[in-house]
Amino acid sequence: MSGQALTTEPALGWRTLAREGEARAGVLSTRRGVIETPVFMPVGTQGSVKGVRFEELEAPDLDASIILGNTYHLWLRPGAEVIRACGGLHKFIGWERAILTDSGGFQVFSLSDLRRVSEEGVEFRSHVDGRLCFLSPEVSMEVQAALGSDIVMAFDECLPGQAAHDAARNSLELTARWARCSRSRFDELQREGADAGRLERADAAWARRSS
Repeated sequence: MSGQALTTEPALGWRTLAREGEARAGVLSTRRGVIETPVFMPVGTQGSVKGVRFEELEAPDLDASIILGNTYHLWLRPGAEVIRACGGLHKFIGWERAILTDSGGFQVFSLSDLRRVSEEGVEFRSHVDGRLCFLSPEVSMEVQAALGSDIVMAFDECLPGQAAHDAARNSLELTARWARCSRSRFDELQREGADAGRLERADAAWARRSS
């Protein structure tokens, strides 16, 4: 694999190259390389793209400049602290290009029979071992920071497509409030160091619910 050193430029940059109607093409700059958009982003749910070696993803015919990692799955197994102790997800899996992590919201809300939603976040049973877990906007940001993600996603509520109008509106408003909480915790983590995520809120939330 060709090495790509971290840049000293801002973490993210955007430049529009062309427009046609509502569509646009551009260049997204990250600490680990440049991404031309629109882009094909392979999904590496648990840190690997199933059935495809990284050498193939980096070969000229694919040349994937970014992959997706799944916050929910990586948090539950092997655990964000394990990955952080190994130097972040990039080092843990041996991928030197950009990584986008989702918030974990979709996976949590797919556990319809195992979760409980509140203003604070979502309490749910792990599909791995059944233990009680709690994911909030703040915890999602901490996990993504611990993973060392280049592009993070705000924690959101994902309703089914057939949801009623009032339910969809309430979900949108909750997601907007969670987005503000996500941004606030994200900014705190940025001031501490983007790849220095800690899980103190996750630990505190777990202790509070276990007492």
